[in-house]
Amino acid sequence: MIRPRGLPGVVFGESSDGDPRSDGEARRRMSESLDIPESWAFVDQVHGSDIVVATEPGNFGEADGIITTAPMLPIAVTTADCVPLVLMGAKSVAVVHCGWRGLAAGIIGEAVGLMEREGDAVVSALVGPHIGSCCYEVGGDVVEAIGGHTRSTTSGTRSVDLSDAVRARLVGVDVTALDACTMHDERFHSFRENATSHRQVTVAWIPRDS
Repeated sequence: MIRPRGLPGVVFGESSDGDPRSDGEARRRMSESLDIPESWAFVDQVHGSDIVVATEPGNFGEADGIITTAPMLPIAVTTADCVPLVLMGAKSVAVVHCGWRGLAAGIIGEAVGLMEREGDAVVSALVGPHIGSCCYEVGGDVVEAIGGHTRSTTSGTRSVDLSDAVRARLVGVDVTALDACTMHDERFHSFRENATSHRQVTVAWIPRDS
């Protein structure tokens, strides 16, 4: 697990942590290690732009992000190259699954807007491990869909910088990004590398003393 310094309510899982979404024992172990409840809120991710508000644990159906204002309610998304994004406000937290399709569909704006409608505002954001521009070879359709952010892979082919695309959609927000590429970092699952069905989890919650 990666526990960002100074943020007691955010964890980025690694492949060694298993998939707490589908494996109850993996979720129990992670929850015990983090001292959080074993019952989490999940969604069935579909690479869209829908965000749900969770006030209790459970599966909230097809969506790609979750917001909560409930203290000590773990909310989670899973990824294996897409960007796991955590949005933090004064009294709420959100986790968002951002692939290029979600970015093109406006998922970040949907999450920010829903947090505002819930009476809060995004103060800071954290970008977790995802495929880097070093490895993310794409076609022109992806570049056009997300509005540029073109880079080159280490082999010289066209890629995009998903972290930069996220930052561009969070103007005025303090955004921190972890420097880890899921495709060539052995700590993580990567769909682009081997079409794996496994995922690593990103989980966030509002700590008791917040």
